[in-house]
Amino acid sequence: MSNVHFLREQTPASSSNAQDEKRRKLFVRAEALSQDFARRGAELDRVGAPPREEIEALRQAGLLTTLHSPEVGGAGLSWVDGLRLVRIIARGESSIGQLLGYHYVNSQYVYWAAADPKQAWVLGAETVERQLYWGAAVNPRDPSLTLERRGGHYVLNGRKTFSTGAHVSDRINVNAAIDGKIANFVVPTDRPGYVANDDWDNIGQRLSDSGSVEFRDFPVYERDFILPLADPSDPPPVQATFNTPLIQLVFVNFYLGTAEGALAAALDYVRSTTRPWITSGVERASDDPYILERIGELQANLKASIALADAAAALVEAALSQGRSVTAEARGQAAIEVYAAKVHSTHVSLDVTTKVFELMGARATAGYYHFDRYWRNVRTHTLHDPVAYKAREVGDFALNGRIPPVSLYS
Repeated sequence: MSNVHFLREQTPASSSNAQDEKRRKLFVRAEALSQDFARRGAELDRVGAPPREEIEALRQAGLLTTLHSPEVGGAGLSWVDGLRLVRIIARGESSIGQLLGYHYVNSQYVYWAAADPKQAWVLGAETVERQLYWGAAVNPRDPSLTLERRGGHYVLNGRKTFSTGAHVSDRINVNAAIDGKIANFVVPTDRPGYVANDDWDNIGQRLSDSGSVEFRDFPVYERDFILPLADPSDPPPVQATFNTPLIQLVFVNFYLGTAEGALAAALDYVRSTTRPWITSGVERASDDPYILERIGELQANLKASIALADAAAALVEAALSQGRSVTAEARGQAAIEVYAAKVHSTHVSLDVTTKVFELMGARATAGYYHFDRYWRNVRTHTLHDPVAYKAREVGDFALNGRIPPVSLYS
């Protein structure tokens, strides 16, 4: 049951104008929130608490339902727009950009994956009506959840080491093992037996709420399943595998948003605080030719990476809009563009968040400013999955025409 494009084609002009105005307002609200997060960024990073107030701000701004169809009350925006919103929010606070992007993928996944389209639309309508935030407990490198029958339902037990949005999620996608098969289901986090631990202690993405979760005889019911039980070796429907290129695009966009935020903060600092070097021959640091040259290089690289990200998003959306008829080849070709963007954005974001200090000067390293948070954020998350493997996949496609094998990382 996809997609925004189909719904737009059926929309009268007057309704289309209303949607355009709704889109404009969402971007205005996102910009305002991003600026607020940026003003409070240093303190938010120092505290590193689960971002309940920040998620509530996204909720009040209507940003949690931007990708849902107007038929269920959503804004009906495209993935290209949704990922741009992620980038905008990440300029202000990287972790909140990550959380928004994760929510978009997790809450939209049921539309592609659910065996019963009606179930997907019921979940979507409930999400819009209640403004729910979606997380997940599906890390494939941590296959530690088990499901067993108990009376007229099931119980879930086990622990996931990482679950982004652990404390702030209202719904989560989960997969677990049962009798040698894989179960996929969606559950609310307010049932007894869900425990979000306060053990996220990494140097970056401190507001991403990515600690461990435990399930202790957590009840699961037949209505929670979105797919039939599957053998681990069974290939999933192609449409259901788009969560991987899309989550990688979320990474790309919040990396780039973080880099944009770092550069914006550096430019403000150079204008207001940096002193010209004694042999520069200029009165203001903002006229120093070497500072100007470095800013130009960083800005040009950022613009190139953003263009690559937007182009990749458009290709993925075009493939996804084919619905259940999409082929593995079409999915693979779109994914390769995403992985090229991932490689480029990783290098660019690390470069920008490191070199901004060369623009600002030694005083900018003072702990008061917390300018290092931008680098710590991208350094932490760019280790999520090795970028070398993404580069290899891009190279293998270019040289040998091989599309990457489908997994929760490719």
